[in-house]
Amino acid sequence: MRSPQPHRSGGDTQQHFQSTVSVQKLKRFNSLILVFRFAAFCFSLASAVFMLTNSRGSDSLHWYNFDAFRYVFAANAIVAIYSLFEMAASVWEISRNATLFPEICQVWFDFGHDQVFAFLLLSANTAGTELARTLKDTCTDNKAFCVQSDIAIVLGFAGFLFLGISSLFSGFRVVCFIINGSRFYV
Repeated sequence: MRSPQPHRSGGDTQQHFQSTVSVQKLKRFNSLILVFRFAAFCFSLASAVFMLTNSRGSDSLHWYNFDAFRYVFAANAIVAIYSLFEMAASVWEISRNATLFPEICQVWFDFGHDQVFAFLLLSANTAGTELARTLKDTCTDNKAFCVQSDIAIVLGFAGFLFLGISSLFSGFRVVCFIINGSRFYV
């Protein structure tokens, strides 16, 4: 039996909304999600770059000698790549007025991955924070290393904040889909 409300996917261009006000609200909502995904991308990428370039000379400390700092780098790099993909999907959705995947897959994909990657960032940056606290005694000799590590961790926490907000919005879309059969409440 067919669903009373058609699902929009990349190949389907049928309009689901009747009102232009509803379409404008959906575009505004998707644009807001795009802004938060862009912020998560920027902060995660900056954190990964700061951690990657955190080496001073051959005899000093290197970030890759510490498991927690490798975890911070890897988690932020993964989230930056994921956020880049999600930004492309958001631009696709705004420009084409259709989701990249079938609608049910898209809402659950976004929500599930936002949750997983937000907790990945939180755990990585928490591990990095604990290591940075234990290295404070070493920081008298290598102050630049410790400051750059702290900056990378703070940028990672900012990425987590914006990804968490995106997760709230994608959770709202899941709830709307469960209630209405559409990812946006009209």
